[in-house]
Amino acid sequence: MKHLKAINKYFWKYRWRFLFGILFIVLSNYFKILSPQLTGFVIDEVQLELIQKNSPGHYSERIGEVTKKQSNYDIGVKELIHQFTSAELGFGQKIVWTGIVLLSLAILSGFFLFLMRQTIIVMSRHIEFDQKNEVFGHYLKLDSNFYKTHSTGDLMNRIAEDVSRVRMYTGPALMYFINLAVTIGFSVYFMLATNAMLTLYVLAPLPLLAITIYFVNNIINRKSERIQGLLSDLTTNAQESYSGIRVIKSFVQEKAMFSFFNKNAEAYKENAIGLAKVEAIYFPSMALLIGLSTLLTIMIGGIYAIRGDQSITIGTIAEFVMYVNMLTFPVSAIGWTASMIQRAAASQKRLNEFLDTVPAIEEPVAAIEPSLDGVIDFNNVDFVYPNTGIHALKSFDLHVKRGEKIAIIGHTGSGKTTIAQLLLRMYDPSSGNIEIDKTDLRKMDLQGLRKQISYVPQDVFLFSDSITSNISFGLDGAPDMSKVQLAARHASVEKEIAGFHDQYNTMIGERGVTLSGGQKQRISIARALIKDPHIVVFDDCLSAVDARTEKEILGNLNRYLKDKTAIIITHRIFTLFDFDQIIVMEEGKMVEKGTHNELLAQNGYYSYLYEQQLLERSDTPEDN
Repeated sequence: MKHLKAINKYFWKYRWRFLFGILFIVLSNYFKILSPQLTGFVIDEVQLELIQKNSPGHYSERIGEVTKKQSNYDIGVKELIHQFTSAELGFGQKIVWTGIVLLSLAILSGFFLFLMRQTIIVMSRHIEFDQKNEVFGHYLKLDSNFYKTHSTGDLMNRIAEDVSRVRMYTGPALMYFINLAVTIGFSVYFMLATNAMLTLYVLAPLPLLAITIYFVNNIINRKSERIQGLLSDLTTNAQESYSGIRVIKSFVQEKAMFSFFNKNAEAYKENAIGLAKVEAIYFPSMALLIGLSTLLTIMIGGIYAIRGDQSITIGTIAEFVMYVNMLTFPVSAIGWTASMIQRAAASQKRLNEFLDTVPAIEEPVAAIEPSLDGVIDFNNVDFVYPNTGIHALKSFDLHVKRGEKIAIIGHTGSGKTTIAQLLLRMYDPSSGNIEIDKTDLRKMDLQGLRKQISYVPQDVFLFSDSITSNISFGLDGAPDMSKVQLAARHASVEKEIAGFHDQYNTMIGERGVTLSGGQKQRISIARALIKDPHIVVFDDCLSAVDARTEKEILGNLNRYLKDKTAIIITHRIFTLFDFDQIIVMEEGKMVEKGTHNELLAQNGYYSYLYEQQLLERSDTPEDN
């Protein structure tokens, strides 16, 4: 239960629902538990009626036994029985009156049973809602490194399947457990009040039941945890297959992927069947032990009644049989409830693993609300990726004045993208520091920092929504269509959007699957431009567009970025863009720095790259 302590805060939040739910459970069981006593009374009355007719000499003796038995009843039942046994009522009237009272008790019990479910089950749905929000909110706080080391399928399984299993604990399991405790409490109390000796015989199998539950629950817990882990693997496998379906089909790997999925599904099935086999033995065993209690009640009660024991009447035996039947579902539900609790504990343990994960990037204690002007300083920055150990930046220094345009060029793995990630504080430097307007990023409000920097990532991601929603994603409130259209115009995608059937309301599919690579990149650029920030970072954002479109976009950007600080990360040289500084990166270090003409004069890597690019363009007819 230690893992489930994490949800006690929700019980406190909904404490009134919980407390009223417990009250309704007590009232429902109280009115239900009176029925066996009244039934026992009726049977004794029938017996007395028969004795009075057939053996009048024994009547006074039996009426004494019944009266002695009735003296042990609950106060409220005493008053009812007193009404039944008054001389004014005949035998038939007593039976009719008893039937009416039994019907009334059943209605009252059912009414409070309805209220019990309306409070506790509804409470569990509220807790499920809150817990899903808590988990999702925590996911959003976690840093980029977390998502590099955990699969999407596992994240989805924990917020869906694991939270649902925890709800089974906060709702049905908890309700049945309290109901079990109250039912057993009332039943044992009235059984002991009626006949303590017979009660001990009836309850004799219960210690064996408790031992069985203890050992079987340990097995269920281990198997449940294993099953949840396998389900996460299965979900991850399916999610990756759906996302990469075009790659699977193009490489004709449908059979291989199905075989891999089938292998994971087989492992899940075998473990799930193993758990089902344990439960298949468990629940019939509960029923067997309950059946033994019923058998002991009838056998031992009958023996004592035949021997003439005055403390046990036929009504007593019938009453005890009803008590045992009332205990049948609660006691059999011990296994079911315990199984749900064990599964919930295994699921909550998995949830706690993520909820206890502290983001590597956190808000500073006394955060400074930034108002960025555009002066950027990288001061002797070193950075090593924590998940791979790759030394991405080494003693990196860069000083950018307000309004400067900086190009960062280098081959794959040279550390270009890392610079953008650090500037957005997706990671913190391993050593050194980064400042904007002479203030360390680690002292700034995190959301305030990112709101004032527009970023076009290398890996373009579009949401399964309309073009308008994707472009206006970074804005607060309803999108302004004039701003959306202006951003699309600057990104040179306006004409193509106008050609779509629904234009800006066109749904673009998951991850922009209905668009070309160039269209996705330009919509991503428009999403960055619409924020109109002082600092703009483009990470290789024109790799999928043709030369003519590239020329048009660069012309638009040249005008748009006139008074803004811009960092453009690229593997190509943009001769149409007048950069204040061009940084050449290699293996995490700055190896060249200067303007276009200065770097050409150095006759280094930049000069080589420029010559190669000129040769490529000379071989492309459309660019001549």
